[in-house]
Amino acid sequence: MPDVLSNPLPMSPSVDDPVARRARWVRVGWWCTAASLAWNVAEGVVAVWAGEVADSVALVGFGINSFIETASAAVIVWRLLAERHGHADKARRVERTTGRWMGVLLGVLAAYITVESLRRLAGWGPDAQESIVGLVLTGISLVIMPGLFLAKRRVARELNSAAVRADGIQTLACWWLSLGTFAGLALNAWLGWAWADPMAGLVLIPFIINEARAAWKGEGCGCSGTQCG
Repeated sequence: MPDVLSNPLPMSPSVDDPVARRARWVRVGWWCTAASLAWNVAEGVVAVWAGEVADSVALVGFGINSFIETASAAVIVWRLLAERHGHADKARRVERTTGRWMGVLLGVLAAYITVESLRRLAGWGPDAQESIVGLVLTGISLVIMPGLFLAKRRVARELNSAAVRADGIQTLACWWLSLGTFAGLALNAWLGWAWADPMAGLVLIPFIINEARAAWKGEGCGCSGTQCG
């Protein structure tokens, strides 16, 4: 009879195994990135087309922002590729590089919002027409973006990744842009108010610049030490 005590059965990996936990969150990060890429490409194409048809600076700008989000997601693919293949040293080097890129992209986003908001407040360009497509598109974005942001924030916390966190902040900025664009389109269509959208965009600038600075410095998840709370 086999000696069970002297030959114990192999134990399955603990659910709290840090390596397995990290690998699981890397996979979650991949799914978040894939969802961001797919949505932002479709959103950008539709928004730019609808904006050109309606002469809407808000919609065209919203579409360009979606393409910036696409570039952001592509940078995160680079980050997660190194992590997924288990190259810890390379992942750290990529983390620093992607953090810098995310800082640049967030800075570009802040500059873009500033210029476009001031341009619209100054009344430059033709008057925008009503756009049902734009209202539907930004309404859908308002529903999708919060879930993506929360998922990315959790991934960033689990991986202690400044780059993923910055990407999540861009997703949150996209939600605010969706809200501002939706409000601007709605007020323009129903009440003729054109100033609400650019004012909402300007409120975001200090927040985005702060996050760009944190990503450039590589401050992890914005927590002290090595753990994210």
